Amino acid sequence: QLQLVESGGGLVQPGGSLRLSCAASGFTLGVRAIAWLRQAPGKDREGVSCISGSGGSTNYADSVKGRFTISRDNAKNTVYLQMNSLKPEDTGIYYCAADNRLFRQCPVVSYDYWGQGTQVTVSS
Repeated sequence: QLQLVESGGGLVQPGGSLRLSCAASGFTLGVRAIAWLRQAPGKDREGVSCISGSGGSTNYADSVKGRFTISRDNAKNTVYLQMNSLKPEDTGIYYCAADNRLFRQCPVVSYDYWGQGTQVTVSS
């Protein structure tokens, strides 16, 4: 069964940090473009970051540049999103998504596999 499972969300104060994990089963993340997206209450889902399926290039939304870092551990078949200097506007449900095609570069127009999401709340 092909599955993505996110973890690591929670409640954190402004300025704090969280690390989200996206673990895959049934397929290999290391050769696929993987993205983190988020959806805040009442807003459309937006792309946060992506790591390419070849070469490991990354990209970030302007709102998170310099604060968030996406990375991949192929041995664990897991992609991470390290989030530092969190702001209340970072609050939302964070999803990871994977492109089924191999060796694609970010950004990817559409994704084939989605996790269930993990809640991130930044509040004092």
